[in-house]
Amino acid sequence: MKFFDREIEFEKLREIEELSQETAQFTIVTGRRRIGKTELVRRFYEGKPLLYFFVARKAEACLCEIFIEEIRTKLNIPMMDAKGTSFATVFRFVMDLAQTQHITLFIDEFQDFYRINPSIYSDMQNIWDSCKNKARINLIVAGSVNTLMNKIFKNKKEPLFGRQTATMHVRPFRPSVMKEIMAQYCPGYKKSDLLALYTLTGGVAKYVELLIDHKKFTEKTMLNMFFERDSYFLPEGKNMLVDEFGKDYGIYFSILTLIAQGKNTRTELENALNIKELSGYLKNLNEEYGLISKQQPLYEKSANKNVHYTIDDQFLSFWFRFVYKYSHIIEAGGNEKLKSIAERDFATVSGKSLEHYFMEVLKEQGSYTRLGYWHDRKGENEIDIIAEDEVEKRLEFIEVKRQSKNFDEDILKSKAASFMKSVGTYDGYEILYKGLSIEDM
Repeated sequence: MKFFDREIEFEKLREIEELSQETAQFTIVTGRRRIGKTELVRRFYEGKPLLYFFVARKAEACLCEIFIEEIRTKLNIPMMDAKGTSFATVFRFVMDLAQTQHITLFIDEFQDFYRINPSIYSDMQNIWDSCKNKARINLIVAGSVNTLMNKIFKNKKEPLFGRQTATMHVRPFRPSVMKEIMAQYCPGYKKSDLLALYTLTGGVAKYVELLIDHKKFTEKTMLNMFFERDSYFLPEGKNMLVDEFGKDYGIYFSILTLIAQGKNTRTELENALNIKELSGYLKNLNEEYGLISKQQPLYEKSANKNVHYTIDDQFLSFWFRFVYKYSHIIEAGGNEKLKSIAERDFATVSGKSLEHYFMEVLKEQGSYTRLGYWHDRKGENEIDIIAEDEVEKRLEFIEVKRQSKNFDEDILKSKAASFMKSVGTYDGYEILYKGLSIEDM
């Protein structure tokens, strides 16, 4: 698959590159695994001088030998004997060199220095602080383990706290890009196939690329590849998150599985797991790991009432709903059986993804000042999306259905009346009622 999107990120990198010609720049690139952080940076610097240090899980001296060879090859500069060299020595050499010429250094999987030698971060701080005022360096570091990257750069006790000059968070492909990809590789695609691609990948670059490169353009062929024996996707959720959760991964996986099944209040989760207090785990999943969102109806006054949790990552939501929940079927060699379960429930699961898709479409449009959903305390009235434009004085009530024929405007107006009764009227606002379905993707 060719390289798509990332114009916004490229523009940011271009700006940083220009600034680094005169003053030292230290940029953090974050984002979940497989999102395309490395590819983004390497594509931008294609044909330009770039030192690339990949922090593999090796002894520090072995890594430094590789880094020194990179410097020799890319810059054609003789260096010290590589044997027994520390990273501090290599980094000092690069920072000193940057006082005589412009250098771009990209360090990938930056958080893995923790496994090799945590003191590297203190060494980097000392060298950076002493050299940055004279160095013309563009230092870019990328990391995939959210908790460790947060610890390195957001914990006030850590040596590199506050050293970054810019932060870039790489996000999944936007809905418009997903449509562009499908249109390029499968002209005349069905909207239901676009929904399947979104449900199974969530717009994560690596997953989209795998399906497109294998010419899996339909819902059926995508599911076939997802659940086939030795599928890339089946171990992916565990591969992604075990490093994040460590020894507590069992309880976190159980919580995420329940949320993926629709048990999304703290009470439901505590009852299902027979655990009295889950607030700490839920807070970590929300704030530390960035895997769940704490959602409340629009204009809920209490910060702790009417809270529902959701998995924003569409791939992980699907993976926990089917792969982790039914891992015993995979272990028994029943991949076809599991695929049949997923096919049976796919309309329901993709229906929730459709709501998420349209919420992302509205965000991409940038035409609204407030987006959210609403339901009353009894759960009798629920509105999928409420979109408000406080500038133009416009309020849209939106119902999402897989099939447009199932949309009933009178029912939506009745729900909207309940919303108004609960939160107050919108005097002077234009009120609109809309139904969205697969046909509108």
